[in-house]
This record gives sequence, C-alpha cells and structure tokens, in this order.
Amino acid sequence: MYRRIIRPLLFTFRIERAHRLVLWLLRLVGMLPGGRWLLEQCFAVRHPVLEREVFGLRFPNPIGLAAGIDRNGEVVRELAAAGFGFVEVGTLTPRPQPGNPRPRIFRLPEDSAVIHRTGRPNRGLEAAIRRLRKPHRGAIVGCNIGKNTCTPPEEAAADCLKLFRNLYQYVDYFTVSIDCDGCDHTREEILGILNPLFDFRRGQNHYRPIMFKVSPDMSDETIDMITDILIGTPLDGIVATYGTRSRDGLRSDFETIGRIGTGALSGAPLTRRSLGIVRRIHTRSGGNYPIIGVGGIMTPDDARAMFEAGADLIQLCTGLIYEGPRLVREICRALIADAEAAAAPAETAETETPATETAAQTPES
Repeated sequence: MYRRIIRPLLFTFRIERAHRLVLWLLRLVGMLPGGRWLLEQCFAVRHPVLEREVFGLRFPNPIGLAAGIDRNGEVVRELAAAGFGFVEVGTLTPRPQPGNPRPRIFRLPEDSAVIHRTGRPNRGLEAAIRRLRKPHRGAIVGCNIGKNTCTPPEEAAADCLKLFRNLYQYVDYFTVSIDCDGCDHTREEILGILNPLFDFRRGQNHYRPIMFKVSPDMSDETIDMITDILIGTPLDGIVATYGTRSRDGLRSDFETIGRIGTGALSGAPLTRRSLGIVRRIHTRSGGNYPIIGVGGIMTPDDARAMFEAGADLIQLCTGLIYEGPRLVREICRALIADAEAAAAPAETAETETPATETAAQTPES
C-alpha cells in the first residue's frame, strides 16, 4: 500500500511539506482515543528475541529512528507505538534557528537517496523541554545535541553543555554531533566538547549514556582516533554515520545533481561506507563498546549486514522515505525469523542426541 498509493502521493509534495504532513497526521492519531493502540496493532512487532540491553537501557527492539525526523520531540510516543525501539530527537541547539533557505532537501529516486542541507532547523531548548518533560510512557528517547550555527567553534562546548544540563532529566541518552565541514577534527577539539559533559554527569544521581556521531567523510585515521577516545574515556559508544558530501556512484543524471548543489547525501549510496566504518570501530574496540549503525539501511538485508558488522542497535532515516513504516516491521520479522532458524538446529540436535547414543549402545547382531 505504501509503495503503490502513499509514497506516490507524498512524492507529489516537496519533501519538507510531506514531512510536516506526516508529523501532523501522527500528532492527530496520538490525540484520538486509542490512536496509539491502533498504531501498535498496525505496525509494531513485539517478541522477546528482539529485546536488547545496551549501555544499561532495555530496548524493546534494536531499530530506532535517527535524528532529523522528529527534530523537536513532537511525536515520540506515536513513533514508539508505530514500532520503533527508540527515537532520537534533534539535532537540538540551545537557541531556535530556522536553518538554511528552502528548498534544502531533495529526493534522488533513482538512487533511493536524499541530499539535504537543512542547517539544523529546530525550535530550541525551551520548546524541546516543554515537549520532552511529558511522560514518554515506556519510549526510549535519545537526544542529538549540537551548537547553534552562529556559535563560534571555540564556544561549541558551552552550547553542548547547556543542552546536556537542561535536558538531562528528560531523555535517556545523548548523541553529540559536531560540525563536519572540516571532518578531521583533532583529539583536543573533540575532548574539549566531551569532557565538560563527563564532568557534569559525575555529579548526577542518574547515568545518561553519551554517544558520539561520526561522519562517513572522516578519514580512517580520524575514525581510529575517535575509537581510541571511546576506549580511553567515559564515552559510552559511537553512532556511525550521517550524510556524506561525496557524489560517487550515483545513477541520477549530472544535471539534476548539479542543479541541487551542495548538501549531505544519505540513503542507499551510503550503505557500503557506513558498514565499513561500523566494522572498523567494532574491530578496533574489540567489540566491547556499543555502536549504533545508521546510514544506507534500506532493506532487512541491510539491517542484517549492519548487525553482522558489529552494530548493537540501528537507526533508520532515508529508508523510511522510500519504504515507509513497514520497513521497521519487516526488519523485526526478519530478525525473529533469523533467531528461530538459528535455534532450530540446536533443538534438533538436542532431540537427536539420545537416539544416537542409544543406537551406539545397541550391540550388533
């Protein structure tokens, strides 16, 4: 239904208008008596094999929503009811900002991709608190934080700390995103942002995990350096990755790509690079630290590959634009089928072993 009817309808709108329409419909459903229950019946898949415990939190399933969809925390409970194991809001900045001029998000249907240069539009810290202070009713909520565009780079730590301090009691974990125009940040720059967060957390009664989000455009050396920070500091894990500036391998015509101009590319073209980065982090860290894999997950097979590469959890973003909410359901069902298939040989072996032993003990005639 989504591919035949809903997606063609949504694709008649500019992508941001379609996005606003979807959020409005989710809010509407959430306000109706039994609306969230209906979402659960239509989309959510519950099964014990889907549950994961990662950085001290119990997730109903390992499929989350990446930052950028529910920027201001407007429909967290509705998205959780629709089957997501967790929802990451943001990117939030201390002060509201409109982002870059529109149009600023563009579909590339031939590549199952999107180019975006939003400039982190959001309503700011105070608006986020008004929404996130409401009970989540079991939904796990992460918050992606970053500096305002007008904030000088040397003051980025102050912006992140302000968000961290004020949202600490309202969300379950944090993801730190730093500007990636120059992707190869130094260790000192990264620790300058993270250390104040570690210091504040030490004085709190509740522990909030801190993740750091890496870019596919970072060099392997920078990825290794960030992984070493993960190993050597109280950082809890890494989110890998977000959009790339690269345009390699696109099927869309050059005229279309040139007309769109600059921006980060996300979707199917990002799959291979994201998998490679997750695998690199997993290997270098010995598989001992949480990784959230995101970027180019468009099918259940992509999700399987991300888990095999070392991800503990995954997030969807562009895949939802092209596949709709059924993608969450399909991935959950694939994971259940994989778990049952893996358990079947073990059960068969257990039932066959006594018969084999009996035959071995029977004397030959």
